[in-house]
Amino acid sequence: MISTTIARKVAMALSGLFLILFLGQHFTINITSVFSEKTFNFLSHFMGNNPVVQFVLQPILIFGVLFHFLMGFVLEYKNNRSRTTKYASFKGSANSSWLSRNMILSGIVVLSFLGLHFYDFWVPEMNYKYIEFLPKDPNRYYGELVHKFHSPVRVTIYSLSFVFLALHLYHGFASSFQSVGLNNKYTRGIKWFTVAFALLIPAGFIFIAIFHHLNG
Repeated sequence: MISTTIARKVAMALSGLFLILFLGQHFTINITSVFSEKTFNFLSHFMGNNPVVQFVLQPILIFGVLFHFLMGFVLEYKNNRSRTTKYASFKGSANSSWLSRNMILSGIVVLSFLGLHFYDFWVPEMNYKYIEFLPKDPNRYYGELVHKFHSPVRVTIYSLSFVFLALHLYHGFASSFQSVGLNNKYTRGIKWFTVAFALLIPAGFIFIAIFHHLNG
């Protein structure tokens, strides 16, 4: 039982680290939209029409998202059942932080946001390329991005979702390194890096949304 739980935590951590790599790559491309419409269009067109990205990395990414959140629900269920059967008066606040006790809540918010994000960008992209078979336009991506952020409601939803993503990353990123056994002399450096990433990347996405809302 213990070995199975550890295996689940390691699998959860590895899938989380994989998704963090994607998040960093996604942010790197999106932030170029603030500085250069041409660069953003070029990178988006490359990613959107590269067969390796579309037919290899994209399915892996979708699987990684589903696996990570499914494993999170499984671990949460196992933890709650363990507490119910083994402890008469479990006081979570005395044993763990608010963030660690509510990772499932922040995860649900992030998963809901991903659904909206897929609806806003991935579904129209699939429709454009594989259903309507519209001609390739390497300069369409910037306009489509800006259009999505015209609505203050959508910008607000995106911004709140990235706040929850920051909370999820703040605990989960550092815990991932711990789960895969990286508790050594570099722990302090890893901690600072994970905190900086958890705060700066979501803040950067919020900045992108607000920037295009105000300047679009």
